[in-house]
Amino acid sequence: MRGQLWQGEVMFDFGIAGYQATWSSGRGDTARAHGDRLRGLVGRTLTRVWMVWDLQDDEWFPDCPVLFDFEGEQVEINHHKLDELSLTWNTIDPSCPVRWPGFDLRWRPEPLPELQALRGLALKGAELLEWTGKDVAQGNVDVRFAFEAGRVTIFNALDENGLSFDPARPSRPAG
Repeated sequence: MRGQLWQGEVMFDFGIAGYQATWSSGRGDTARAHGDRLRGLVGRTLTRVWMVWDLQDDEWFPDCPVLFDFEGEQVEINHHKLDELSLTWNTIDPSCPVRWPGFDLRWRPEPLPELQALRGLALKGAELLEWTGKDVAQGNVDVRFAFEAGRVTIFNALDENGLSFDPARPSRPAG
């Protein structure tokens, strides 16, 4: 399923001015739409990772996209529902405010030490992983970036983003 997220008559932008998520389901659709561009990131240096931070609770707000900037090419990753992934490119300006009623949110660069450790490293590989288990997560698509010194996976954490710095979950090869 592809499309925009709507609440009532208004498209929901996750509190981010100008953001228009484009949802896809399944590894094949996502690879056709973004595979070439993800492969084009290989060799580029990770210059910044932006996450939305909840200032009141002093924690990551995983409902909003995570931004990975590779020398000016920014991929914006967001998971929604149980099987939807949105990859957008160079559309979010993290210097602009995030407005989500009831929350005090701000963009924050590399708020996690694991992300700080990856900053400045060249990307060795980008993968789309599909969960093949026999449960409700079957078919979820995760994005993994591999570096010389480690990997980060952005996964569907049941209607929000999750991050893992451990080995990837089971996947199946393309094709």
